[in-house]
Amino acid sequence: MSWFAGVPEVGERLRGVDYLADDGIATSVFLAGALGKPLLVEGPAGVGKTQLAKAVAGASGAELVRLQCYEGLDEARALYEWNYKKQLLRIQADDDAWGDIFSEEFLLERPLLKAIRSDAPTVLLIDEIDKADVEVEGLLLEILSDYQVTIPELGTIAAVRKPYVVLTSNATRELSEALKRRCLYLHLGYPTPERERDIVLTRVPGLSGNLAEQLARTVATLRSLELKKSPSIAETIDWGQTLLALGREELNEDTIGETLGVVLKHHSDHGRAVKELGLS
Repeated sequence: MSWFAGVPEVGERLRGVDYLADDGIATSVFLAGALGKPLLVEGPAGVGKTQLAKAVAGASGAELVRLQCYEGLDEARALYEWNYKKQLLRIQADDDAWGDIFSEEFLLERPLLKAIRSDAPTVLLIDEIDKADVEVEGLLLEILSDYQVTIPELGTIAAVRKPYVVLTSNATRELSEALKRRCLYLHLGYPTPERERDIVLTRVPGLSGNLAEQLARTVATLRSLELKKSPSIAETIDWGQTLLALGREELNEDTIGETLGVVLKHHSDHGRAVKELGLS
């Protein structure tokens, strides 16, 4: 499958699913598809890394298969496991069934195996890989190198159709060089106020350009403060939807004070913002 015909088409098709990609993002997305290499997207939380994978799936008409990483994630949850209860019931019903219980009928597909075995266009999102244990990276090496997995009881299963793979990382730990070598790399930071204004206008129809401009610049100011958690792009969009729902036409001090909880979720951050923004 040819994922995209060129870089301009990437930008156009991503805009069609409300994701505004700059030239760097569009080029990386195109190359990942053209070269058949995983795309590692790194950056702080809330800059749109996961949304990019969802947008690629939407723009290409592919199924999104997501593996959410976390500490303690193992092969059984990431790749496959056997349906032990069903196997036990089969053995209890038939003592001669031992040779049949390790077959497709008893296999439970997890995200990695599902993406490998799919014969339809698939975007495999391996989300927040930096939260998983280092051992998970070893599991990914075979998959991302040869797009195949080995199940001892069934043998080697090769991909019918290579999935488009996106890995995201918040950079909470350093990933192995072996994993990085197999990927193209894209760093996402917070957008400029101008680009965030355009994102808000795209995602919040009906909001005025002037209010979106005020919103984007206020969020940029908040992110410049030493906060426990800076506002994400999604929270900026939420703020825009909040202002639209309230019928506000200007982001003045009163409005900011009343709605700050939409973008700041820690009491200490509220206090710092009120002080730095000069709110009463």
